[in-house]
Amino acid sequence: MTRTSHVIGGLIAGLALLLATVFASGAAGAESNGGVRVMPLGDSITDGLTVAGGYRINLWQSMVADGRRVDFVGSQFNGPSSLGDHDHEGHSGWRIDQIDAQIVNWLRTYTPRTLLLHIGTNDMFQNPNGAATRLATLLDRIFGTAPDTYVFLATIIPLNGADAAVRNFNASIPGLVQTRANAGRRIYLVDMYSRLTTADLADGVHPNAGGYAKMATAWWTALRTVPASLEAGTPTPTPTITPTVTPTVTPTVTPTVTPTVTPTVTPTVTPTVTPTPTSTPAGCTATYRVTNSWSGGFQAEVTVRNTRTTPLTAWTVRMTLPSGQTITNLWNGTNTGTNGPVTITNAPYNGNLAPNATTTFGYVANGNSTTTPTPVCTSP
Repeated sequence: MTRTSHVIGGLIAGLALLLATVFASGAAGAESNGGVRVMPLGDSITDGLTVAGGYRINLWQSMVADGRRVDFVGSQFNGPSSLGDHDHEGHSGWRIDQIDAQIVNWLRTYTPRTLLLHIGTNDMFQNPNGAATRLATLLDRIFGTAPDTYVFLATIIPLNGADAAVRNFNASIPGLVQTRANAGRRIYLVDMYSRLTTADLADGVHPNAGGYAKMATAWWTALRTVPASLEAGTPTPTPTITPTVTPTVTPTVTPTVTPTVTPTVTPTVTPTVTPTPTSTPAGCTATYRVTNSWSGGFQAEVTVRNTRTTPLTAWTVRMTLPSGQTITNLWNGTNTGTNGPVTITNAPYNGNLAPNATTTFGYVANGNSTTTPTPVCTSP
C-alpha cells in the first residue's frame, strides 16, 4: 500500500509539473468557449516574455467584465489562471516576414473574426529598412485570405536605443491603414506608441505589468469603437453600425444643446465676463493636434476636457474641416459627416468625465494637414 501511494504521488506530481509547463508557454491548448474568435498576433510582446500572458490578461478581464464572450485563438498557449483563455499567436523573436510566412495557415486553421496585430519590434533591431513594405505585404495577405476580418493594427511601443527607427516605422502605419480602409477593408489604427513610455518597459523592450495594462486599455478602447468586431456571425453589421447610430444620436443632441444655450447666455453675459459664459454653458473644451502626416493624408487627435466643477455625462465636438480634408477612419467617438462641417459625439464608454478629466478621439483623413480646424465642445 505504501508503494502504491508513492507511485500515485509521483504521478500527481508529474501531472502538476506538466500542467505548469503547458500554462507557462509553448504548445497550443486549443481552449474554446464558443465565443467570438480573436487572435492576438505578434512577437514576444504579444506572448508576454516578461509577464506571462502580457496584455491579454487585462484585456480578457475587461471583456469578461463587459459581458463579452470571446475566444482567443492561436497555436501558442501561456499565461496565469487569471487569464481565462491562454491561446494566442505571439512568437518570441519573430519579424514581420516570419509572421507573413505563416499567416495564411493560421487564418485557415483558426478563422478569427478579429486580429490584434502588434508587430515590427524585432525588425527595428534586425532590419528596419523596408519594414513598412513588409507590413503592407502582410496586411494584403491577411485580407487576401480572409477579406472580412477585422484588423486592429497598432503602432509599436517605444524601445530603448531604437527610438528613431520606431518613430520612422510608426509614421508609415496610418497611411497603410488609410489606403486599405479606403478600399473597404475593416482595418483600424491603434496608437500604442503614445500610450507607453520607456518607463513602462521591464527590460528596455518588453513592457512591465503596468505597461501591459496600458496596452490592454488601448486594445479594449479600440475594440469598443467597432462593436461588430466582437459580435458573432458573419461580419455583416459593419455597414449599419455608423449610419444607424450616428443620425439618431447626434441630431437630437445638437439642436437642444447648442442653439438654445448659446443665444440666451452670450448676449447678456459676454460684455462683462467674456470667458465665463463660453466655458460654463459649454462645460468642456476641445484641443486639436496633428499626430502624424504623410503625402496625401494625416492623423489627428482631439482632447476633450471637462471644465465644470461637476461631472459630465456626454459631450459633442463640432468643427469644420478645411477644404480637401476627408475623414476616413475615426475612433473613440461617433461622427456625423466626413468633410466640411462635422459633429463628433462621445462613444458609449467615454462620455462620463470627472471635473478637469480628459478623453481623446482621433481620426485618419485624406488631405493636407497644414490648415487646421477649430473644434468647439459642448455638453448638456
